[in-house]
Amino acid sequence: MALAGEQVTFVARGANLEAIQQKSFKLIEEDGTERNAACTASAIGDAGPHDFVLLALKAHQVTPLAKDLPCLFHEQTALVTLQNGIPWWYFYQLKGPLEGRPVVSADADGQISAHVGAYRVIGAVVYPAAELVAPGVVRVVEGNRFTLGEPDGSKSERILGLSQALTKAGFKAPISTDIRAEIWLKLWGNATFNPISALTHATLADICRFPETRALAFAVMEEAQAVSEKLGVRSRISIEKRIAGAEAVGAHKTSMLQDVETGRALELEALVGSVIELARLTETPTPHLDSLYACTRLLAKTLSNRKSRLVIQPA
Repeated sequence: MALAGEQVTFVARGANLEAIQQKSFKLIEEDGTERNAACTASAIGDAGPHDFVLLALKAHQVTPLAKDLPCLFHEQTALVTLQNGIPWWYFYQLKGPLEGRPVVSADADGQISAHVGAYRVIGAVVYPAAELVAPGVVRVVEGNRFTLGEPDGSKSERILGLSQALTKAGFKAPISTDIRAEIWLKLWGNATFNPISALTHATLADICRFPETRALAFAVMEEAQAVSEKLGVRSRISIEKRIAGAEAVGAHKTSMLQDVETGRALELEALVGSVIELARLTETPTPHLDSLYACTRLLAKTLSNRKSRLVIQPA
């Protein structure tokens, strides 16, 4: 977006902030092309108000920064939530008996909703697969689509402007009138492949090509689909097609597997715990998902307690 002429402030911290300030932000495209953007880099408290804030943290990283987010807002600022999983604002403006209900898995202590008005939110579903290969350096594995949507399904002036800016920068940025259906479409994969990969250390291709884990993935997706349908979401593609799409990405490590290998906290509640939370709300049985969640949660607890990471290395 910076290379396309937008005024961009990259809010970062630690080694990433230092690298971007001293050099630039480097993006390595799928074909190996390197692009450097000399955008402004800033700590959150120094950035000042902006028209759009693209919140690119993982879901469990939002709460600790929630109280600081308002320093990026003016009266009309829109917050674009780029987190995987069920968002904290999911039931905002969703007509029905659950309208306005908080999603505890996404906002356990209510800090996000306390500091960020849901009216600011523009939902987004992130499809690119990428890896942070060094401070300030990201390699794109595959994809360039960011599906956008207002919680009420409208095509507002602000979302049209954001879509145009992203499109100008070279992204695909379609506007959905049902962003929750788009969220579930990606969540099918995240709630399934992330925990399986974290437990098995297998890539997407490995999981999809091994008969037993392919069957497990199918069963988990069936359960997630049943939950989404109880909430009024209709799936527009088959489970087999969704699995085939994951297989086509190839030997890509999911974000949760990358976190296991680097010793970072796992994005488990947003990706799996939230689906189980909504399953209980809708009285939907999810035995396969429950089992995956229990095993992966224990893995996360073990790694955290031991301040360790887990990597498969040659014998």
